Amino acid sequence: MDFNHISVLLHETIDQLNIRPEGIYVDGTLGGGGHSLEICKRLKGNGRLIGIDQDEAAIEAAGARLKDFADMVTIIRSNYVNMKEVLKEQKIDKVDGILLDLGVSSYQLDTIERGFSYREDAPLDMRMDTRMDITAKDIVNGYSEYDLYRIIRDYGEDKFAKNIAKHILRVRAESPIETTGQLAEVIKAAIPAKLRVNGHPAKKTFQAIRIELNKELEVLSSVLEDMVELLNDGGRLCIITFHSLEDRIVKSFFRNKENPCICPPSFPVCVCGKKPLGTVITRKAILPSEEEILNNKRSKSAKLRVFERHL
Repeated sequence: MDFNHISVLLHETIDQLNIRPEGIYVDGTLGGGGHSLEICKRLKGNGRLIGIDQDEAAIEAAGARLKDFADMVTIIRSNYVNMKEVLKEQKIDKVDGILLDLGVSSYQLDTIERGFSYREDAPLDMRMDTRMDITAKDIVNGYSEYDLYRIIRDYGEDKFAKNIAKHILRVRAESPIETTGQLAEVIKAAIPAKLRVNGHPAKKTFQAIRIELNKELEVLSSVLEDMVELLNDGGRLCIITFHSLEDRIVKSFFRNKENPCICPPSFPVCVCGKKPLGTVITRKAILPSEEEILNNKRSKSAKLRVFERHL
């Protein structure tokens, strides 16, 4: 199938990047290239875009979409956690803007065999990078009851985490859970019928397993420092999140970089020596408009936060 993905908060993100026509920009989650295309339209001369994605299908789709800007675009298959190394290989020390659009693309959700969706029956996969050896099936059938409970509780924020973990252990003791359909039924059975509200009962557990498998929160937390250091003076870091766990990490990090002082409030002057690295541009996250949500229901939970570097 074609790589169809509607770029969320597209115009808001492009506006917030404050694009300099001859600047260098990084799209760390290239996807189908929607955001990158709009960046390229605003570049000229020595302007350059580096697109990074770990999904082979995304790389192919973005390459086709950005073909008219091939002379200013470099696309690399990698995880954005490797951004610093990727840019070093391109002989780039500093950039003028970085974009991350986190979460799962529409293409990944709608490609049944990728195993991301709880609404279709497919092999339990959920790998954002298909070169990975481990899949969601390995987690579901190999993790201990406690570890399953932990990730469903922490990454899925599901109050039925303990019961879901118990049900998974019980079912897999008889035979492995191999498909998304099987797992969805196990989860459904673990939640009392009268309490199955606020969407599909499997949604939170599938999110938890996907986050654990792809190490999404660890990757995000570990690369934020690098990304801020990569920015030129006035350069901006724009991050779109889709659930509270990611948003909390980004919000806290941005605030800390704006006000890193650890001195007690009673101190008349700062003595810790920690200096601000920039300014939080978005005091409140930028949310999609009602019109965007109407046209793309998957944008409903999106939040855009922006940080500007000052040297």
